[in-house]
Amino acid sequence: MADVDPVVAMTAQLTKRTFKKFSFRGVDLDALLDSLLMSLSSSSLHVLAEEFDVIPVQSQDITDMQEGMVVGREDDGSDLAGQVSQVCGFSDETLSFEGFSFTASSSSSIGDGGESEDTEKLIDRSINTTIVSAARTFAITKLLTIDQDYWQGWTIFEILRYAPQHNWSAYEEALKTNSVLAKMMINGVVYSLWDWIAQCYEGKPLFEFDRAWMFRSGLVGFTLHGSLSYYYYQLCEELFPSQDWWVVPAKVAFDQTIWSTIGNSVYFTVLGFLRLESPLSVFLILL
Repeated sequence: MADVDPVVAMTAQLTKRTFKKFSFRGVDLDALLDSLLMSLSSSSLHVLAEEFDVIPVQSQDITDMQEGMVVGREDDGSDLAGQVSQVCGFSDETLSFEGFSFTASSSSSIGDGGESEDTEKLIDRSINTTIVSAARTFAITKLLTIDQDYWQGWTIFEILRYAPQHNWSAYEEALKTNSVLAKMMINGVVYSLWDWIAQCYEGKPLFEFDRAWMFRSGLVGFTLHGSLSYYYYQLCEELFPSQDWWVVPAKVAFDQTIWSTIGNSVYFTVLGFLRLESPLSVFLILL
């Protein structure tokens, strides 16, 4: 009696494995999957047959005659992806199976988020442009109409000629009548412009500046730095009443050391409290 191969004997002893079949609404899912795969394979072969040209090789070699030479053109795979979509029953928008439909809304939600962000930027840019245009129009109008009461009989050249001189005379008169308020107004405008320039220097577009930042800087310049600067210059006149040559270098040194430290500390401290930061954060900024 011939010897039996142990592997064959062991295989014969093993019981045949059975797999549980899954069905949905009377449809055999395994059969459905097999049919989809077969359809996909046949469709892919059909697409490849259409997309490539087979040129037979004129050779007596059996290997060359079987293989041939394939010359095709490049394709981005969009037609094949369309065939797969048609076979599997889904597209970029929905996935349907036996009456159920699943919508892919991630791309639409991303698009909506981008559109809302663009809308917010457009609104902010429009508001900032309106503010800048209104301030510029007001300033130019005030500067050019300083002699409005005396315009009768004047030419455009005379109005433009005397406007700078008379505006400076009006500024000096304001300093005499209300020095503190004049300094506060100037510092408020200058600090706002400085903050706008700083934001543009950091990379922001011209009309996409942060209005809250600019308002806080202007408020600090108006309320504190303007009034403090006025009393600081009065103090300098008391400390250095002489007109000798060393007075100017002494004032510059005092301004760039003691007053600069005090002014910057006040500025950043008030800005920190206006941003509702903690005292520890403000102290760390000063360091």
